[in-house]
Amino acid sequence: MARRSSVEIATNLLSRRGFLKTAGAAGVLPSLLTAQAKSQAAKNSTPAYNRVNVGVIGMGWQGPANTQAFLALEDCHVVAACDVDRNHLQAAIKLVNEAYGTEDCKGYHDYRELLARPEIDAVMIAVPDNWHEIVATEAARHKKDIYSEKPLAHTIAEQQSIVRAVEQNNIVWQMGQWQRSSPIFHKAAEIVRNGLIGTVTRVEIGLPGENSNYDHIREETAAKLAAVGLKGELEQIVPGTKAWDALVSAPPAELDFETWVGPAKMEPYMKARSHKCWRLNYNTGGGKLVDWIGHHGDIAHWGLDFDNTGPLEVEGSAELPPPNAVWNTGQHYRFELKYPGGVTMTIAGGYPDIKMGTKWIGTEGWVWVDRDGFDTSNPAWKQGKYLPRELRKVKLYTSGNHYQNFLDCIRTRQSTVTPVQVGHHSAIPGHLCTISMRTGRSIRWDAREEKILGDEEASKLTTREYRAPWKMSI
Repeated sequence: MARRSSVEIATNLLSRRGFLKTAGAAGVLPSLLTAQAKSQAAKNSTPAYNRVNVGVIGMGWQGPANTQAFLALEDCHVVAACDVDRNHLQAAIKLVNEAYGTEDCKGYHDYRELLARPEIDAVMIAVPDNWHEIVATEAARHKKDIYSEKPLAHTIAEQQSIVRAVEQNNIVWQMGQWQRSSPIFHKAAEIVRNGLIGTVTRVEIGLPGENSNYDHIREETAAKLAAVGLKGELEQIVPGTKAWDALVSAPPAELDFETWVGPAKMEPYMKARSHKCWRLNYNTGGGKLVDWIGHHGDIAHWGLDFDNTGPLEVEGSAELPPPNAVWNTGQHYRFELKYPGGVTMTIAGGYPDIKMGTKWIGTEGWVWVDRDGFDTSNPAWKQGKYLPRELRKVKLYTSGNHYQNFLDCIRTRQSTVTPVQVGHHSAIPGHLCTISMRTGRSIRWDAREEKILGDEEASKLTTREYRAPWKMSI
């Protein structure tokens, strides 16, 4: 079966626009339907040819949550799942089949086999950072529209590669930076864009400062070491020690570890560096800074109208473990960034004076926003879900549901609320801060040419070597 064209999809759905608008107002994360209700939804009045066929790739943590959100949308049909962990894959197939009351979801170990299916219109990608470039560019070459988790990629060069592939293949892209589809962030950004706090002079971005204790891995590690008379922190355990040797083990039978490592450097398997924890080692992830910059840093850019630019200078420091430690990403970091127009930005994690979330400070006031809070120098702005119409001289893109927005744009071929270029530019500050902390030097950045100035060593960290046989797209 040939893939349906965007014109065919759009034509089939013209009569459904009223429904789509209603569904899009439901919220950022749609309420999850019961298996019975989902099964009924699959049999309701939405014809099969009107649904967007979606394949899901990466079903460890964020992948299942994204999949549940797509399953709750009537005009979406999840038809395939892929993961290199057999347990994750089986759970994904069960999730989808129980939702629809069928046995139709096809499971794949190799993402390339899923992408080869012409009837799949779009894919959701939630794989570790070290895999983003390979999977995303391959999906773009197969003309699949893409919903992908942040950050856009593991390095700046890989992000540039993804942007090229998406633009060359006319792909609709939605970053998993769902805060832009939340009214509280939308209102905060519009307050700033409409000049209600005057000229912005300073921005503060608060991110998590300490490594997360994913699934109580610290306690599990401590117990494993104690059983052999050892102790040690994951940020200090290095090769050549008894603690390191005690943590090395054979990969679990259900995990294809060779493929999971993919283009990254091959290192011994440790549970403390696998599922979820891969974020805390620079071989596969970018630490809490890069993991979160695509959320609050993205909102900062949105309010500043900086979606297509970046910082000029980056300087700061962090608590950096030994480079060969089990967890080697920086903690308790603080960086000062200079932007065009005299705007300065502080990106910090673990500093109590920088509150979690995004705060813009202007000549006539300020506004702060986080997932569970909103505050401003003007109490009147706290009223209402969105900024009052008379104050909205500049109207930002409004999306009531991040997943529905993606589906709608697949039909219209219009830009989503977080297209690939937004994902690229919102992640660059995090990458540059990471390069600064790893080199111990300030970084000068040419935002137009997208390159580091006057520092060859730092420039090398904008890319990475791929382990054979994997290669970065050119």
